[in-house]
Amino acid sequence: MGEHKMTATSPDDTMGSSPEAPARKTRPLRPAFVLAMLLAVYTFNFIDRQILGILAGPIKAELHLSDTQLGALGGFAFALLYSTMGLPLAWLGDRKGRTPVIAASLAVWSGFTALCGMVSGFGAMFLCRLGVGVGEAGGVAPSYALISDCFPPHRRARALAIYSLGIPLGSAAGILLGGYVAAAVNWRAAFLGVGLAGLVFTPIFAWLVRDPQRPTARQAPALREVLTILAAKRSFWLLSFGAASSSMMGYGMAFWLPSLMRRSFGLGLVETSQFFGLLLLIGGTVGVLAGGVLADWLGGRNKAAFAWLPACAYLIGVPLFVGGLYSGSGGAAFWWFLLPQALVYLWLAPVITAVQHLVPAPMRGTASASFLLINNLIGVGLGSLTIGKLSDLLTPSFGNDALRHAILAGLGFYLLAAVLMFAGGRYLAREWVD
Repeated sequence: MGEHKMTATSPDDTMGSSPEAPARKTRPLRPAFVLAMLLAVYTFNFIDRQILGILAGPIKAELHLSDTQLGALGGFAFALLYSTMGLPLAWLGDRKGRTPVIAASLAVWSGFTALCGMVSGFGAMFLCRLGVGVGEAGGVAPSYALISDCFPPHRRARALAIYSLGIPLGSAAGILLGGYVAAAVNWRAAFLGVGLAGLVFTPIFAWLVRDPQRPTARQAPALREVLTILAAKRSFWLLSFGAASSSMMGYGMAFWLPSLMRRSFGLGLVETSQFFGLLLLIGGTVGVLAGGVLADWLGGRNKAAFAWLPACAYLIGVPLFVGGLYSGSGGAAFWWFLLPQALVYLWLAPVITAVQHLVPAPMRGTASASFLLINNLIGVGLGSLTIGKLSDLLTPSFGNDALRHAILAGLGFYLLAAVLMFAGGRYLAREWVD
């Protein structure tokens, strides 16, 4: 990806500037470097977010938790403040600078991740996961806006796809590291290690990364103005609820698949971490990058492709997931799961890019946070909790196989997501803002 050097003002961020605002001289930024640093932060984000999934077994045994409680820790506890705090923090980033908000957020969520390794019961773990959610609330939406500031429109989906690699890379790293450290030491050491690593990286990021332009109060629109524009756009609602439906199953699968492989396929802790870590690393990376390349290519011809591309991917992926769930061995399940794992990651770059183009440039951070509010409150908050509750309800009838049937039922959320994405694509072209 070629570099597009940024000075104080991005080419498509002139909207909202005023002749009275003095130009602030800054040294040119290298977008590729900024993107690499943001990718590193996002990788920490998902290491800290997803490490709980691979550690669920040892945590459940030591703290005496039910699947419903584990589901609450994996979803609701994290999403409660993660979703609601994202909007004010993104608005603050639009007004005061995105880099300081991202750096402060990294420090907060890393600190609370380390504290997860010191808890003695469900209540304390729940509070620490709330803290992780508060920290991570300020990381993603300002990063989307900063990337959109640094890259021209025809390269934006690919840039956002590279940033989104933090999801499979961080998830895979969290699962592999968590599995190995828990097996070698214990689950507490895994939380402490990854949390302290994020704290060490925080000052490095804050020192090396600068915003291309510090928005002023005059340039940044009022929160009500942004929300009014979004509320009138049907594509925003359909894409947001489509992504939320997808995320219910995506985050639910990410949290519960390690437990499924141990209960129904008989894999050990390290084997499970290898299985799921490689699945995310290979399938997730291919899916995220393919989504960015295809979105830039097809979206340049028809804006509806930004929504229709993920819709088609969901429809293809569901029957393959079913095959994996009911395959006869862990090895067979891996190959069944590999392609659909890529397909369900395809939505990230197209949909995130589309949301960036539903509002003028100075509103991007707040618009992204509004999208993430819906996506995460529903998807992250309810996904793992819903599957955990279903598993508990089905356990009297199916025993250790209850989780397998709960995940099967959850695949219906991907089908709902496809319907909503197809509908949203109809309105994108007329509501697109260049």
